[in-house]
Amino acid sequence: MKVAVCLAGGTLLLAGAAWAAVEGMTPRTAGDVTVFADGRNAFSFPAANLPDEERTRFAIGNSFFKRNWVQAPASTTARDGLGPHFIARSCGGCHVQDGRGQPPEILDRLSTEQPVDLLFRLSIPGTDSRHGVVPDPVYGDQFNNAAVAGVKPEGKVHIQITEVQGKYPDGTPYVLKKPAYSFSDLGYGPLHPEVMVSPRIAPQVVGLGLLEAIEDKEILNNSAQQAALPGPIKGVPNRVWDAYAQKEMLGRFGWKANVATLAHQTGGAFLGDIGITSSVFPSENCTSAQKDCLQAPNGSENGAPELGDKLFNEIVFYQAVLAPPARRNVNDAQVLKGQKLFEQAQCAVCHRPSYTTGKVPFPALSSKALEGQEIWPYTDLLLHDMGEGLADNRPDFKANGRQWKTPPLWGIGLIPDVNNHMRLLHDGRADGVEEAILWHGGEAEPSKNRFMNFSAQDRAALIRFVESL
Repeated sequence: MKVAVCLAGGTLLLAGAAWAAVEGMTPRTAGDVTVFADGRNAFSFPAANLPDEERTRFAIGNSFFKRNWVQAPASTTARDGLGPHFIARSCGGCHVQDGRGQPPEILDRLSTEQPVDLLFRLSIPGTDSRHGVVPDPVYGDQFNNAAVAGVKPEGKVHIQITEVQGKYPDGTPYVLKKPAYSFSDLGYGPLHPEVMVSPRIAPQVVGLGLLEAIEDKEILNNSAQQAALPGPIKGVPNRVWDAYAQKEMLGRFGWKANVATLAHQTGGAFLGDIGITSSVFPSENCTSAQKDCLQAPNGSENGAPELGDKLFNEIVFYQAVLAPPARRNVNDAQVLKGQKLFEQAQCAVCHRPSYTTGKVPFPALSSKALEGQEIWPYTDLLLHDMGEGLADNRPDFKANGRQWKTPPLWGIGLIPDVNNHMRLLHDGRADGVEEAILWHGGEAEPSKNRFMNFSAQDRAALIRFVESL
């Protein structure tokens, strides 16, 4: 029998039947940080062990994470400065309920609306002075399809779907949906003739502070251990320039591990997605070709960034302490069988199950409650060649055009509860765990083939295990 406590409109549950653990297994995905939660608000609770004095910071950060920004000038100066170009009016506009975005609806194999929680990175061949990407000279490093009054949107995004049909060795058919992307109604002339485009869906934001607290040596050990193993799996770390720390660091966030810290990720999202400046990224995201963008009013007072440091820190803190929810049904026979098959197929080589966190790297932006926790994120935080089918053909620091970071799997089974969909992979092309596995290629091709050669019952068990995470 579960005992429920209502908090912030969601359901927080005491450990009960659904989370009962067999010997050697634990539902506590994030150690003492874990919350026993499900339903629409499963991703929106603070760390269970967060001290009372830090819960006010969480509440403030939560408020501004979900708050809509408005065009300047406005009477509400605490939240004006939207744009000039943007894709969303709030962090929660992409990360709905702190969860995962999805591509726009597709009818007759064509998109019918403009994406919000699916963004498009842009760059041209070459590297900048910090070994990062070179933005498109006219449209910058991200294509934004919305703008404030008086400013032209950069254009419209179109998605076209091609069906890819296949069969399992046992004859069971499957259909995958391959997206192709194009742009029209360009506001400032043509894109660069050699422009490279990379779609990126908004992932769920639970457990980010715990991932940041994993020591660098653990991630580097993952790479060394994989290099020593026979077979194709050879993950490599990304090395990136971090605007917050002002130094090169190990990448661990973003679909290509192209961001090192949660602070940089937050500042970059505010600027790129909402058009809000901060001390981390103090300049409006307008290129020299976008005269109306450069001339648009902003929400800055006396030349200060639109988002002050104090509030910025609270928003970063909020994300850092969002708790991963507990695993469900860990004693289910099919789940236990699926775990063994997951390991048998070597999925766990890239999706490393567990770590013990070290010290948080930026104490002012996180909580000591995250330190020394045994966590089960199921990721190695490394880059892997995932084959031509998933390639975006766009380098990003040390990541090449076929490489993607192994995403953590914790919370994946609750995405339908939180966001009412199960769109997975970097652009949301996969509808569910099975389709995501079938898209695996490159280094993961042998693991995918092992999965395909399992019986239908075994495939179902492996999927059920992943959905229990």
